[in-house]
Amino acid sequence: MSLDIDDPAWEPTSGGPQLSSLLERVETWIRDDVDDDDKAELRALADRAADDDGARFPAAVLELRDRFSGTLQFGTAGLRGAMAAGPNRMNRAVVVAAAAGLGAYLGDALGVGATPKVVVGHDARFRSAQFARDTAAVLTAAGAEVMLLPTALPTPVLAFAVRHLEADAGVMVTASHNPARDNGYKVYLGGRVVTDAGQGAQIVPPYDALIAERIAAVGPAVAVPRAESGWTVLGRDVVDAYLASVRTLSDGAPRRLRIVTTSLHGVGGRVLARALADAGFTDVLPVEEQLDPDPRFPTVAFPNPEERGAIDMAIALASEARADIVIANDPDADRCAVAVYDPTVGTYQGAETARSHGWRMLHGDEVGALLGVDAVTRHRREPGGARDGAGRRPTLASSVVSSRVLAKIASAHGFAHATTLTGFKWISRTPDLVYGYEEALGYCVDPAHVRDKDGISAAVVVAQLADRVKTEGRTLVDALDDVARAHGLHVSDQLSARFDDLERIGETMARLRAHPPRTIGGAGVARFQDLSAGVDGLPPTDGVLILGGDGTRVIVRPSGTEPKLKCYLEVVVPVARDASSYQVGKARVAAHAKLDKVKADMRRALGL
Repeated sequence: MSLDIDDPAWEPTSGGPQLSSLLERVETWIRDDVDDDDKAELRALADRAADDDGARFPAAVLELRDRFSGTLQFGTAGLRGAMAAGPNRMNRAVVVAAAAGLGAYLGDALGVGATPKVVVGHDARFRSAQFARDTAAVLTAAGAEVMLLPTALPTPVLAFAVRHLEADAGVMVTASHNPARDNGYKVYLGGRVVTDAGQGAQIVPPYDALIAERIAAVGPAVAVPRAESGWTVLGRDVVDAYLASVRTLSDGAPRRLRIVTTSLHGVGGRVLARALADAGFTDVLPVEEQLDPDPRFPTVAFPNPEERGAIDMAIALASEARADIVIANDPDADRCAVAVYDPTVGTYQGAETARSHGWRMLHGDEVGALLGVDAVTRHRREPGGARDGAGRRPTLASSVVSSRVLAKIASAHGFAHATTLTGFKWISRTPDLVYGYEEALGYCVDPAHVRDKDGISAAVVVAQLADRVKTEGRTLVDALDDVARAHGLHVSDQLSARFDDLERIGETMARLRAHPPRTIGGAGVARFQDLSAGVDGLPPTDGVLILGGDGTRVIVRPSGTEPKLKCYLEVVVPVARDASSYQVGKARVAAHAKLDKVKADMRRALGL
């Protein structure tokens, strides 16, 4: 459902032709909408905007102008936005159009006479179940065989089902870790449509543009056929099959680990509990207040484990219960955060808390490195990395903004390594992939079953690793010291800025390209590259790479899912192979001090 909106000159607080044109567009949308509540919402907003010719309620005019400033764009991340009525929001009319466009694309891709096979899932956010049913209704009416997951479930279950059921496409209705007001629409392709290493992965170009073209050609949402029935609601056996695939990762060892878990009010809690129990972990304490799905996310300001404070309740419980590890999933359970007790970061300053005692969340790159070492251990064939009959080596993959340590781990064990663009839609398409990760808490530990990041299976493997080192009288912090001794100490951090005005993100990137810094962290800049031109074989992407003469690296790029500009920072400090824990700790302190300098330099360079 698309509108031709090409008049950026509306004056938000004036009446006359501009307001009349806007209100006409609103009336057209109301007439063509499919949801009575959305119609009523827009009608009330339009009435407020029209009152006193728009002068009395300027906020209503501004809101309408934003909702009708364009259409919510379908891209490689599918759709994502705030839930409300209008073309630039997530609502039933927009979802109906997206489903119709996807159905048209699948029909074209498979040819006349073929029946597309699609599996549809959803999380527990407001309206997610309705959006999933609308998708099933539209695709069924379009002639597809549609299978609907039985209840609100984690995104990895949907990604698994696409491959397990040999579906041509999958749709997951979720906004992942976004605020409660948002929702989204992820699309996977597989089956007969994508048959290479990306089978069952999220879409990349040109698929996104091809589907977007079909969406743009859809007429009024009210005219899109929707079936009353005809799709199949899957049973719990699809969840059982997913959990059976996770069980293949279990090493079968006796367990001694005490684990605290949290699902941050998302859909992963019960599935994670079963996965851990299947792997033999029985001493598991969930944060009860956050265990069951709640679309309001009442105990967290922002339901993203990366955000400060999001897992404080879990860390407090872990400290109180003397747990060994905290495992947190984001609301759709495709990400996995890990917190550990590290006495070296404890402090007597400030209030006494679990953090002041030494509990800290591991950085995504730290978990990524630990799982990388575990992956080569699990998949090693012969010293030096044996090749298969076609001369291929098992491959580890990480995104361009993730730590360079995974490449060193792969090389040291004879594995291949691939650097990809940001996002699992790229990582998961890597040929011969046995493990992939990105620093934003995303890990693919079982690409044979789930061609996407999976916070459930990653949690099981992390727990096993923590349990294994505990039997040796050590912790994950000690295991990280081992990685530093073998490959150098790689310490990463992130600097990000949130923008209300999206145009400022482009302006800030343009200023950085025009006036790059001359030094970062005290070292001269040895390399400045614009990633939009493509670098080291990677496709073009909006971002820049800055490399210091001492190996310090900074990558700056706009976020693909949030109104943020992100800087990914990494410093590398040599560590002797026989360094003591004390010496590694000193190197880590020095590395963090250097990161602070790099942050300060980048704040100045970006004008933050």
